[in-house]
Amino acid sequence: MGSVKSTEKKIALGAAIRKNKRVPLFVVAKTNRRVRENPHQRNWRKKKLNLHIK
Repeated sequence: MGSVKSTEKKIALGAAIRKNKRVPLFVVAKTNRRVRENPHQRNWRKKKLNLHIK
């Protein structure tokens, strides 16, 4: 992908990068393993972002 992107696309891609992180271990320990996984996590091969930005 080229480096020339619109500001809206850059913001959306940055948000997707930040969402795609695992839950910290201290949160898992603090919640007694009730919170174990991040519902926003995705794999780049399995699920695409479907950004509808021009």
